[in-house]
Amino acid sequence: MNNQSFGCDFGSYHLKIYHRDADVYLTQHNMVAVQDKKGMLAYGDEAYAMYEKAPSNIHVSSPMSYGNLASISNMQAFLKNLLDQNLKGQLKGADYFVALPTDMQERIFTTLIQDSTMKPRNVFLVDKPVAAGLGLGINVKEAQGVMIVDIGAETTEISVLSLGGIVISRLIQNGGRSIDDAIQSAIRKEYNFFIGSKTAEQIKKELAFAVDAEEVSMQICGRNMVVGLPQMLEITSAFVYEAIKEQLGIIMDAVKTILERTPPELGVDIIQNGIYLTGGSARIQKLGELLEQKSGIRVVVDSEPELSVIRGIARVMVDKEFRSLAFVTKEQKYE
Repeated sequence: MNNQSFGCDFGSYHLKIYHRDADVYLTQHNMVAVQDKKGMLAYGDEAYAMYEKAPSNIHVSSPMSYGNLASISNMQAFLKNLLDQNLKGQLKGADYFVALPTDMQERIFTTLIQDSTMKPRNVFLVDKPVAAGLGLGINVKEAQGVMIVDIGAETTEISVLSLGGIVISRLIQNGGRSIDDAIQSAIRKEYNFFIGSKTAEQIKKELAFAVDAEEVSMQICGRNMVVGLPQMLEITSAFVYEAIKEQLGIIMDAVKTILERTPPELGVDIIQNGIYLTGGSARIQKLGELLEQKSGIRVVVDSEPELSVIRGIARVMVDKEFRSLAFVTKEQKYE
């Protein structure tokens, strides 16, 4: 009998895996490269290195799109190859624990793994906000209100938890990539200068401030759209601040909407405990300060925000106290 267990967090930017028996985490860019619409040429970090550099016969994309599966077959092949090559464990007959985003149909991720060649024993689901809370070190099973703002690559998930479940939640289609797009658009409009999404992401990491932008700048390479040639351009943090503040404002407004809809007794808990900020885009500098200004509530920012969900999945797998937070679909129950 196979006692192997794997935890999965299928993000739009990164795929995170936890192997319980080896107690190791694996993170790879959630991208695949398909050549001539046939076989998979590369996946993960190797495919990401090809992104925006590949010829027309090689299509590089993410199997995930805005919290949903864009290609089940590509995701299945990617996951199996990743597990086969990096985590030494028997895949067939193993248990899989999967983080389920808000508004995602339960059967989609279950079907993804069950209908693959991995042939699992069980596929357990854990609500993604609940997993994030556990990964933040919170005992989400207690009778207390906990607000978690998870800003990912393509979506932001805002949730209020209590007694191990989701009381209220909202998923919006704004995240790190919409901020990257805003940077690209502002540079194109202001300077007639075209840059790729990887360059925009690097600008965000280096120069993006949510409040009180420090005076820093960086040289970037792109194409001058007037002369049509590659050139260098200096971009300042003040320019980036103006470019992204509308996108950040959309996220802040969504948080305020959820706070307005939160039952009063849970609202008292949130004021006492603070708002927890996580997700890879929580690394934008001083984002916690902006959320604190807009909400009037103390904000706790995870030190490793991109790993909070997979850490929470690991706690469900390892700690019997939290195993009850994992569930199976109705279809699995009656098989």
